[in-house]
Amino acid sequence: MRKAQAKKLPLAPDPKFRDKNVTRFVNCLMIGGNKTVVLGAFYDALDKVSKTTSEDGYEVWKRALVNVTPAVEVRSRRIGGATFQIPAEVRPDRKISLSMKWLIRFSRERNGKTIADKLANEIVAAAKGEGGAFKKKEDTHRMAEANKAFSHFKV
Repeated sequence: MRKAQAKKLPLAPDPKFRDKNVTRFVNCLMIGGNKTVVLGAFYDALDKVSKTTSEDGYEVWKRALVNVTPAVEVRSRRIGGATFQIPAEVRPDRKISLSMKWLIRFSRERNGKTIADKLANEIVAAAKGEGGAFKKKEDTHRMAEANKAFSHFKV
Protein backbone atom coordinates (compact mmCIF):
# COMPACT_ATOMS: atom_id res chain seq x y z
CA MET A 1 0.00 0.00 0.00
CA ARG A 2 1.11 3.57 -0.67
CA LYS A 3 2.48 5.79 2.06
CA ALA A 4 0.94 8.88 0.49
CA GLN A 5 -1.84 9.31 -2.02
CA ALA A 6 -0.71 9.80 -5.62
CA LYS A 7 -0.78 13.38 -6.81
CA LYS A 8 -3.33 14.29 -9.50
CA LEU A 9 -1.65 15.49 -12.67
CA PRO A 10 -3.15 18.74 -13.97
CA LEU A 11 -5.11 18.42 -17.22
CA ALA A 12 -4.62 20.82 -20.10
CA PRO A 13 -7.90 22.35 -21.34
CA ASP A 14 -9.04 21.35 -24.83
CA PRO A 15 -8.25 23.72 -27.72
CA LYS A 16 -11.82 24.56 -28.77
CA PHE A 17 -13.84 25.07 -25.58
CA ARG A 18 -10.99 25.58 -23.07
CA ASP A 19 -12.66 23.07 -20.75
CA LYS A 20 -10.75 20.53 -18.67
CA ASN A 21 -13.80 18.23 -18.55
CA VAL A 22 -13.69 17.91 -22.34
CA THR A 23 -10.05 16.79 -22.09
CA ARG A 24 -11.00 14.34 -19.36
CA PHE A 25 -13.86 12.98 -21.48
CA VAL A 26 -11.63 12.61 -24.55
CA ASN A 27 -9.00 10.81 -22.44
CA CYS A 28 -11.65 8.31 -21.31
CA LEU A 29 -12.91 7.91 -24.88
CA MET A 30 -9.44 7.32 -26.29
CA ILE A 31 -8.29 3.81 -27.19
CA GLY A 32 -4.80 3.25 -28.54
CA GLY A 33 -3.44 6.67 -27.67
CA ASN A 34 -4.28 8.80 -30.72
CA LYS A 35 -5.74 11.86 -29.02
CA THR A 36 -6.12 14.11 -32.07
CA VAL A 37 -8.30 11.53 -33.85
CA VAL A 38 -10.53 11.09 -30.80
CA LEU A 39 -10.73 14.86 -30.26
CA GLY A 40 -11.87 15.25 -33.87
CA ALA A 41 -14.50 12.54 -33.39
CA PHE A 42 -15.75 14.27 -30.22
CA TYR A 43 -16.06 17.63 -32.00
CA ASP A 44 -17.88 15.88 -34.91
CA ALA A 45 -20.27 14.33 -32.38
CA LEU A 46 -20.98 17.78 -30.89
CA ASP A 47 -21.60 19.17 -34.39
CA LYS A 48 -24.08 16.36 -35.07
CA VAL A 49 -25.78 17.03 -31.73
CA SER A 50 -26.15 20.73 -32.59
CA LYS A 51 -27.65 19.83 -36.00
CA THR A 52 -30.21 17.40 -34.54
CA THR A 53 -31.23 19.51 -31.53
CA SER A 54 -30.67 23.00 -33.05
CA GLU A 55 -28.94 23.96 -29.78
CA ASP A 56 -25.26 24.39 -28.92
CA GLY A 57 -23.72 20.90 -28.90
CA TYR A 58 -21.37 21.75 -26.05
CA GLU A 59 -24.27 22.88 -23.81
CA VAL A 60 -26.25 19.72 -24.68
CA TRP A 61 -23.20 17.61 -23.78
CA LYS A 62 -22.86 19.37 -20.41
CA ARG A 63 -26.60 18.86 -19.74
CA ALA A 64 -26.24 15.17 -20.67
CA LEU A 65 -23.34 14.80 -18.20
CA VAL A 66 -25.41 16.42 -15.43
CA ASN A 67 -28.40 14.16 -16.20
CA VAL A 68 -26.23 11.04 -16.03
CA THR A 69 -24.32 12.03 -12.86
CA PRO A 70 -25.23 9.79 -9.88
CA ALA A 71 -25.77 11.15 -6.37
CA VAL A 72 -25.68 7.86 -4.44
CA GLU A 73 -24.34 4.38 -5.07
CA VAL A 74 -24.15 1.11 -3.17
CA ARG A 75 -20.86 -0.16 -1.76
CA SER A 76 -20.27 -3.70 -0.52
CA ARG A 77 -19.36 -4.16 3.13
CA ARG A 78 -18.75 -7.46 4.85
CA ILE A 79 -20.26 -7.64 8.32
CA GLY A 80 -20.30 -10.83 10.36
CA GLY A 81 -19.97 -13.21 7.42
CA ALA A 82 -22.66 -11.51 5.33
CA THR A 83 -22.05 -8.98 2.58
CA PHE A 84 -24.37 -5.97 2.60
CA GLN A 85 -24.93 -3.41 -0.14
CA ILE A 86 -24.71 -0.12 1.76
CA PRO A 87 -25.84 3.13 0.09
CA ALA A 88 -23.23 5.89 0.14
CA GLU A 89 -22.83 9.39 -1.29
CA VAL A 90 -20.63 9.55 -4.37
CA ARG A 91 -17.50 11.73 -4.10
CA PRO A 92 -17.56 14.75 -6.46
CA ASP A 93 -14.59 13.56 -8.53
CA ARG A 94 -16.06 10.06 -8.85
CA LYS A 95 -19.44 11.49 -9.90
CA ILE A 96 -17.88 13.08 -12.96
CA SER A 97 -15.81 10.04 -13.90
CA LEU A 98 -18.78 7.67 -13.51
CA SER A 99 -21.01 9.84 -15.70
CA MET A 100 -18.32 10.08 -18.39
CA LYS A 101 -17.60 6.34 -18.32
CA TRP A 102 -21.31 5.49 -18.57
CA LEU A 103 -21.85 7.88 -21.49
CA ILE A 104 -18.88 6.39 -23.34
CA ARG A 105 -19.78 2.79 -22.53
CA PHE A 106 -23.38 3.06 -23.67
CA SER A 107 -22.46 5.08 -26.75
CA ARG A 108 -20.08 2.30 -27.82
CA GLU A 109 -22.90 -0.24 -27.45
CA ARG A 110 -25.25 1.83 -29.65
CA ASN A 111 -25.95 1.31 -33.34
CA GLY A 112 -24.17 3.64 -35.70
CA LYS A 113 -21.42 3.73 -38.24
CA THR A 114 -18.79 5.87 -36.52
CA ILE A 115 -18.04 6.64 -32.87
CA ALA A 116 -19.10 10.24 -33.57
CA ASP A 117 -22.59 9.04 -34.63
CA LYS A 118 -22.91 6.74 -31.64
CA LEU A 119 -21.69 9.37 -29.20
CA ALA A 120 -23.98 12.04 -30.67
CA ASN A 121 -27.02 9.76 -30.32
CA GLU A 122 -26.18 8.88 -26.71
CA ILE A 123 -25.55 12.53 -25.79
CA VAL A 124 -28.93 13.59 -27.24
CA ALA A 125 -30.69 10.72 -25.44
CA ALA A 126 -28.98 11.50 -22.11
CA ALA A 127 -29.81 15.19 -22.41
CA LYS A 128 -33.48 14.26 -22.86
CA GLY A 129 -33.35 11.91 -19.86
CA GLU A 130 -33.37 8.62 -21.72
CA GLY A 131 -30.83 6.18 -23.13
CA GLY A 132 -28.56 3.57 -21.56
CA ALA A 133 -26.41 5.89 -19.45
CA PHE A 134 -29.45 7.61 -17.90
CA LYS A 135 -31.04 4.21 -17.21
CA LYS A 136 -27.82 3.12 -15.45
CA LYS A 137 -28.03 6.17 -13.17
CA GLU A 138 -31.69 5.42 -12.40
CA ASP A 139 -30.83 1.77 -11.61
CA THR A 140 -28.01 2.88 -9.30
CA HIS A 141 -30.35 5.23 -7.43
CA ARG A 142 -33.06 2.56 -7.25
CA MET A 143 -30.60 0.04 -5.79
CA ALA A 144 -29.45 2.57 -3.18
CA GLU A 145 -33.09 3.28 -2.28
CA ALA A 146 -33.84 -0.45 -1.95
CA ASN A 147 -30.90 -0.95 0.43
CA LYS A 148 -31.65 2.14 2.54
CA ALA A 149 -32.32 -0.17 5.50
CA PHE A 150 -28.60 -0.95 5.71
CA SER A 151 -27.49 2.70 5.66
CA HIS A 152 -26.77 2.62 9.40
CA PHE A 153 -23.75 0.36 8.70
CA LYS A 154 -22.01 3.20 6.77
CA VAL A 155 -18.92 2.42 4.74
